Amino acid sequence: MSDDVLLTFNAGSSTLKIGVFELATEGPRNVGRGKIDFDQSPLMLRYSIGPDRYEKTIRGNNGAQFVSVISATLDHMLAHLPGRLHAVAHRVVHGGLTFQEATPLDDAAIERIETLVPLAPLHQPQALRAIRSMEALRPDVLQTASFDTAFHASQADLVRRLAIPRAMHDDGVRRYGFHGLSYKYIASQLRKIDPEAARGKVVACHLGSGASLCAMENGISRDTSMGFSALDGIPMATRPGWLDPGALLYLMRTGMPQPEKIEDFLYHECGLLGVSGISGDTRVLLDDKSPEAAEAIDLFCLRISGEVGRLCATIGGLDAIVFTAGIGENQPQIRTRVAQRLQWLGIEIDEGANMRNSIAINAASSRVKLFMIPTDEERVIADEAVALIA
Repeated sequence: MSDDVLLTFNAGSSTLKIGVFELATEGPRNVGRGKIDFDQSPLMLRYSIGPDRYEKTIRGNNGAQFVSVISATLDHMLAHLPGRLHAVAHRVVHGGLTFQEATPLDDAAIERIETLVPLAPLHQPQALRAIRSMEALRPDVLQTASFDTAFHASQADLVRRLAIPRAMHDDGVRRYGFHGLSYKYIASQLRKIDPEAARGKVVACHLGSGASLCAMENGISRDTSMGFSALDGIPMATRPGWLDPGALLYLMRTGMPQPEKIEDFLYHECGLLGVSGISGDTRVLLDDKSPEAAEAIDLFCLRISGEVGRLCATIGGLDAIVFTAGIGENQPQIRTRVAQRLQWLGIEIDEGANMRNSIAINAASSRVKLFMIPTDEERVIADEAVALIA
């Protein structure tokens, strides 16, 4: 067994999640996790190593002083571990047409990732800041990247096509899909839990503040709700999901012509927050008795169930649904409402198992199996990094 340590960096638009893995002979073993929320002031690093939990105030910010944040994170978290830092593995949201699997990070790969910033302007720069910070602080440490879009590269060209001129499609304006690391993990776990279901037609529902669905056959992505950007698909906490392009043209003509203002509006003012006027957090909305909160939840569940139906058309049927991520794992009320809207598919939920957050939550009479499977993106990032190192 090696004492070497692998860190995973999962950089979101306003958070940094860290996974700590020891490189054991049987594979990476998770021994800790950490998180920094850049919307908080002062910045706090909250992390655990084994059973012990810590909170540390750190200096720096989400911009020019990002390297200070990474430096302090390394100092605090690695102080509890005996081994040397062997590698850092990053989640990168967009791989474009270039990256269809995990890759080691050399100068050429980093430059190619930088060219993809226009495809994910809020998320891609965050990953690049973490990569560049590690490069400056520990140039001796190996770095790898795992891409959220890579899992969906198996989709047919027809599925990925937008109804726009062919030259634009060929230049990369197409449906990519996201949350691929989560779906890859769900596919691997379902193979362990129910191999027969895993070989069939499955719709996985990654329901968190960002949310999407993915249709899989034998664990391979065939279609997904998110498209060219992470704004597409079902409504999310503060993102609208599907939106008529004519609505954007209207906004541009009536007081919102600046692209930056439209971008901020679409990413931060819409979705469940926009509909309710209260919050984008489904926990808050479920506890709120106002009609606006109820409407936001109803719209969320309606769009999820409708997308399940669309995805069934792509894969030609349905054998199982998997709920995952923060909402999918922890809010049985949402799972119930989605299942109720899908009764026409022969879906029946076991309310007792559902309220207990069991893994299998379908009734025995259900024609479609229902599962709740916690996701672990950091595990996928670590496994892909170890495969590259080996």
